[in-house]
Amino acid sequence: MKLCERFKQGISRLARRERGGATVELAIVFPILLLFFVATAELGRLFYTYTTLAKATKTGARYLSTAPNATLAATQLKAQSLVVCGYENCAGNQPDGTPKKPIVDGLNMANPAANVSVTITTQTEGTALITYVTVQITGYSYPRGVFTLSGVTGAADSVIYRALTPKTRMRYMLAG
Repeated sequence: MKLCERFKQGISRLARRERGGATVELAIVFPILLLFFVATAELGRLFYTYTTLAKATKTGARYLSTAPNATLAATQLKAQSLVVCGYENCAGNQPDGTPKKPIVDGLNMANPAANVSVTITTQTEGTALITYVTVQITGYSYPRGVFTLSGVTGAADSVIYRALTPKTRMRYMLAG
């Protein structure tokens, strides 16, 4: 009889103890919190990269929309260089003496035309013939980061990491 009572008391004491409960809860919740952290960091990096590329295309389009000879290949190359490295020429050093680098890793500084396309189109609006300049990022794939969403979710890289192709279209201001 005493053995049975002791056994009941031991089990009731174990049931009342809450030692280690927080550790178990943390073990259950931590992977989910880690997934949210990784997803937030990766999406933040994606939005930063896309915004930087979009602003660069606006800079190139603004340059071309006010350039006297926007149809010349040399003028378009200057605009493409502005988009890739922030300067009219990607060769050489910055004013402080450090080497120039692309605004986003993965852009081709040796050949800016490989990543930036320039299109000049005309369109009739009413009775006027309007010229437009379009600058678009091409051939740029978003690079994987340290924490990858595809690794966490099990999806293929091509599903999550797609090519970023922002573009800007502006009216050519110097057209007749």
